[in-house]
Amino acid sequence: MIQDNFIKVAMADLNVTHLTGVLKTTGLGSCVGLTLYDSKALVAGMAHVMLPDSEIAREGKLNIAKYADTAIPDLISKMQALGAVKSRLEAKMAGGAQMFAFASNSDTMRIGPRNVESCKLMLKQFSIPLRAEDTGGNYGRTIEFNCETGVLLIRSVLQGVKEL
Repeated sequence: MIQDNFIKVAMADLNVTHLTGVLKTTGLGSCVGLTLYDSKALVAGMAHVMLPDSEIAREGKLNIAKYADTAIPDLISKMQALGAVKSRLEAKMAGGAQMFAFASNSDTMRIGPRNVESCKLMLKQFSIPLRAEDTGGNYGRTIEFNCETGVLLIRSVLQGVKEL
C-alpha cells in the first residue's frame, strides 16, 4: 500500500498529528525513534532523539528535539494541545543501535544504548508505559507510526519489516 499522508520527522526533530497521518523518520542508527499515542483522542507523536541529555549541548540555541530529556516533555505538551491526555499516553520506540565497534568500553561511545536508557528514564518520570520496543543491535531502521491504528512499522535491511 502506498501512503501519501506521511508526516516527516527529521533527525533531531519531533512532530504530532491528530486523527490521521503516518509519522515517519529514517536513518535511526544510534538515534531513537520514540512514539507516544493516545488511542482515545487519536493523537500521535514522534521524536527522533539523537542524544541522551541536553547537559552536553554546545549549540547556541538549544534544539529541544535533539535530546531525550527535552524532546519527550515537549512532545507530551504538543500532544496535549491536540487533545491528548497524559494519563492515556503509551510509548513505543525503535533504534538505539551500537553502529560501530570500539576498542574501549567508554560510556561516551555507547550513544545508542544511552539514548534508549534516557528515553526509558523520561517515560518512567512521566508514568508513561513502554508498550513495545525494537532497540539495540548494530543496524539502522526506518519507522512509520500510524495515527489511526497505533501500529509502529519498522523497516531495516537486516531484519526486514516488523510491526509493533
